[in-house]
Amino acid sequence: MAEIPSNIPGAPTGAEPMKKTTGKVQPKKETVRINLPPKPSAAPTIKLPTLPPGGPTGAPSAAAPPAPAIHRATPAAPVSQQRPAPPPPRAAPAAAAPTIGMFDKILAVAAAVACLAAIGTAVWMMMILKDAIAG
Repeated sequence: MAEIPSNIPGAPTGAEPMKKTTGKVQPKKETVRINLPPKPSAAPTIKLPTLPPGGPTGAPSAAAPPAPAIHRATPAAPVSQQRPAPPPPRAAPAAAAPTIGMFDKILAVAAAVACLAAIGTAVWMMMILKDAIAG
């Protein structure tokens, strides 16, 4: 029987030899622990006003105050010891409406032009795609 030469292309070869080690020892990675400050406690709880025991009333009367009064959750006192209700808070005067400056108008027109250009580009691309698929 003839021996098979080892330099035939496509012939199976054995396992590749192991890589030579350099003899250097790799340093071991150490775990570093960092002490972090404790997590902050939860934010303080905000108590919302509650509805009166009778529930909400029907439609507001004509003499209703402009702002709703804040109901405080206090134990009910006898009628003779109750204090008169404080007057409702006055509404803040309406601030003057801000005016639109020339710079704001220019920015609005530029944004409108950019939007129209984007829409036109999208329509144009759809028409090109439609022609490419059909033809």
